[in-house]
Amino acid sequence: MTDAIRSQPIPNAPSAPRRQRVVVIAGNPNTGKSTLFSGMTGTHVRIGNYPGITVERQRATLQLPDLTTAELVDSPGTYSLSARTRDEFIALEAIAGLPPLERPTVVLDVIDASQLTRNLYLTLQLIELDLPIVVALNMTDQAEANGRPVDAAKLEIALGVPVVPICARKNQGIDAVKSRLAAVLHDPARARPGWRWTPKDGPLLDDIAAIEPHVPEAWAGDSAPRRRALALWALLSLDDDDELKDVPQALRDAVRKRRALALGAGRDLDREVIEGRYHWIDSHEASFVKDHRVLKSITDRVDRVLLSPWIGFPFFLGLMAFLFESLFSWSEPLIGAIESTFTWIGDTLHGMLPSGLFADFVQDAVIGGVGAFMVFLPQILLLMLFLQVLEDSGYMARVAVIMDRLMRFLGLSGRAFVPMLSGYACAVPAILGTRNMERQRDRLLTIMVLPFMTCSARLPVYALLIATIWPSGDSPGTAGLLLVGMYLFGTVMALLAAWVLGRTLWRGVEVPLLIELPPYRLPHLKTIGRGLWSHVREFVTKAGSIILICSIAMWFLLHFPRSEHLSNMHEAELTAAQAQLDQPALEDSKRAELETSVATWLAARQAAESHNSVAGRLGRLIEPVIEPLGFDWRIGIGVIGAFAAREVFVSTMGVVYGTGADVDEETPALRERLADARWPDGRKVFTPLACLSLLVFFALACQCMSTLATVKRETRSWNLTVFMFVYMTAAAWIASFTIFQGGKLLGFE
Repeated sequence: MTDAIRSQPIPNAPSAPRRQRVVVIAGNPNTGKSTLFSGMTGTHVRIGNYPGITVERQRATLQLPDLTTAELVDSPGTYSLSARTRDEFIALEAIAGLPPLERPTVVLDVIDASQLTRNLYLTLQLIELDLPIVVALNMTDQAEANGRPVDAAKLEIALGVPVVPICARKNQGIDAVKSRLAAVLHDPARARPGWRWTPKDGPLLDDIAAIEPHVPEAWAGDSAPRRRALALWALLSLDDDDELKDVPQALRDAVRKRRALALGAGRDLDREVIEGRYHWIDSHEASFVKDHRVLKSITDRVDRVLLSPWIGFPFFLGLMAFLFESLFSWSEPLIGAIESTFTWIGDTLHGMLPSGLFADFVQDAVIGGVGAFMVFLPQILLLMLFLQVLEDSGYMARVAVIMDRLMRFLGLSGRAFVPMLSGYACAVPAILGTRNMERQRDRLLTIMVLPFMTCSARLPVYALLIATIWPSGDSPGTAGLLLVGMYLFGTVMALLAAWVLGRTLWRGVEVPLLIELPPYRLPHLKTIGRGLWSHVREFVTKAGSIILICSIAMWFLLHFPRSEHLSNMHEAELTAAQAQLDQPALEDSKRAELETSVATWLAARQAAESHNSVAGRLGRLIEPVIEPLGFDWRIGIGVIGAFAAREVFVSTMGVVYGTGADVDEETPALRERLADARWPDGRKVFTPLACLSLLVFFALACQCMSTLATVKRETRSWNLTVFMFVYMTAAAWIASFTIFQGGKLLGFE
């Protein structure tokens, strides 16, 4: 059979079926599937989601040597088709082509030659599904270096399907894979050899036969081997603790009955099947593995250091500190350049347009709204670059192992640590960083607690409030300790929230971390570049549009309704001042005095307009709710304005308190106005206790539309997005209430 496959010429294109050909790439994680996908298709990739879920799939048109084309689809990496969680079931749906997904014409199985035994387990499952298979034997150079070279021709004989040795990173063997695919597409029967192993246990065959009638027709079609394979899948996957919702009840009942009979007879169904498959692999391995010498590889020697408790953990913390610092320092010049660019664009357009409301709208709402999400791009690019390099090099799997014990105690996966750490820089790229987590439950739980991490956008708010409590020169050490305490507080709350949610709403079957540590490799630049472009495009087109809409909405809330009286406030003074400023001979001291007066009059107008705006009215409307926290209506406006971005709180306070919007946390006038702010009865608004309450509120509340927009994009669920906003806001209110009212009871102010 093998010689026939190798020697038979590829039929001419006209004899091929006219229906759409679909080639699905399958394989274990870290076998080079993405690299091979990139090498076979180039950069023309279409990205979408599997129906009804957030997991992405990549598709591209594949040009074959006989001038025909096929649709190449990348499937999630998986070690086995057995599935008890929804995420694991995705791999079966994609590879087997269960409705609503199309059934593949051919499955391209990517195997890591250096981890052959483990990879062949999935290959046997694919063959059982009665799908035409082509095996791409990748990393043959690594297997050679490890002293276990694989004879591809003999492996092809043993499996009964075409096997092509390749090295995807070097683009070696790509044309050979395309040629074998073309041959199989025109004659699928040559790559459907039938089951390689046969259950010898009579009771196991009876179990399979009892399940087969209950396998849905839409799943099995008219293929008896496929029906038998899906019956066996059901026996191994379905139980009372699985998370699969789309399985027919009749199939569940049949499986429950057969598993109960097996348990009563003292049989372990999982063990019988797993041992059966591995027995076939072990008994044939000597025929296609040329040499059984085991050499101590570089990976083994490095892992002895990086996975040791005394060196591995400190090394990991140092690497994460480098990543954390890079997200701040390396992205800062690019962020500054983007901010300056959009400020220049806004100022230029404002100067070109007739002075008035429309010019303000274009400058502040449209250009400012676009700039509001574009400033995240440097951090997103850096984080995605680091994560993809760590993943592609093989180190990310080690991170999961190092952190798994601690994170699992908190209900999280070890893979959650890196995104949570990057949340100190910004929650937006951190949420995107959860894409490397395999289980949907772990990913959603991580997303739900990430916004508690103290992002850089909170820092201006913290600096302003702490400086209001302790002015410059007063207890500088105390101010610094409070700032550090706020960072620690956010971290503790994130871990506590994960612990609670992981045992309540996101309670799931505890799945041990089973991960095969891939060999260390140099990252594949083309794959990384394609991944970075994909992340940027998605963020700009999807999350960016939502952020822009919210920015425009916030602008209208802060600027309407318009009052003719307020719009004309200080108009006479401003006109007279402008006339004097236009005089070339005006003395510098007089010019500076007039410019200060103009800024004061404009700030007073802004403050009055904000009081009359929808946001101002909302601030007074919510004052009864926030007053128990120590906040007045002006802080309420700041909280509403901060929804556009947390740091907007500072400029909103500048508008409300008449110092102008062009302020930051270092502006003395704003600090003085906050320190002098009073309630109607003469009490100070920004007391130390009220400032501490406000600090805690900002630490816990999800006051960031960019974060919520990204959560909506990643979860594809308004319910989860609203839940995050509600539960974090409720936690912020309760914590602030406890601190402010408790402090008053203890005699603090």
